[in-house]
Amino acid sequence: MSTGFVLQLQGATRQESIADIVLFTGQDASGSFGILPGRAPLITVLDYGLARFQVAGSGWCYLACPGGILYFADNCLRLATRRYRLDEGYERVAELLRGQLAREEAELKTVKDHLQRLEHELYLRLRRLEGGHA
Repeated sequence: MSTGFVLQLQGATRQESIADIVLFTGQDASGSFGILPGRAPLITVLDYGLARFQVAGSGWCYLACPGGILYFADNCLRLATRRYRLDEGYERVAELLRGQLAREEAELKTVKDHLQRLEHELYLRLRRLEGGHA
């Protein structure tokens, strides 16, 4: 009989399920938190960074992701994120966060900033057009 819970990871291009998790730790806007089997339902937005979990009888496994929605209920932890990477080596997954994921997040922020400026410019043009016909 399993003493842990199931972790279901869902990214944009892959998904997987890991059974018998005995502890998950992560971080949201309120700080660090832990999830043990049988806990009350929880939903939160996971911050950019590292989370970790432990499968019964094993060491820690590290999870790098650029944030995501985390939902725990009925001994099942679901994490939806754009992208994630699992590794048993802390240094390898931490390096990924410092390098590739950090660059991708910076690029995404640049795109979002450009879209916001474009929306603002379109809004101003529409206001001028409305003013010209009033």
